[in-house]
Amino acid sequence: MPQIGWLELLIIVVIAILVIGPKDFPTVLKKLGTWTSTVKKYFFDVQSNINQITNLDENISSNSTPKKNKNLTPKKNEKLDVKKK
Repeated sequence: MPQIGWLELLIIVVIAILVIGPKDFPTVLKKLGTWTSTVKKYFFDVQSNINQITNLDENISSNSTPKKNKNLTPKKNEKLDVKKK
């Protein structure tokens, strides 16, 4: 994945100022900031919803596992009475 260094970022800002203009540049940055925060909030909400769903699935599956019945399992020294034919 390509990385953007400080020099590349500076070049992008200078080109943006030249294209947009110094008068409108602060308003564009403000709109860009609000869009970025909206997108971050959306992804955070989606991630928290996914985490809630997976936690519900884990809780349901852990509750539905059969528990070992102590009366049905033989003790260590006790042998099962099995009749042979």
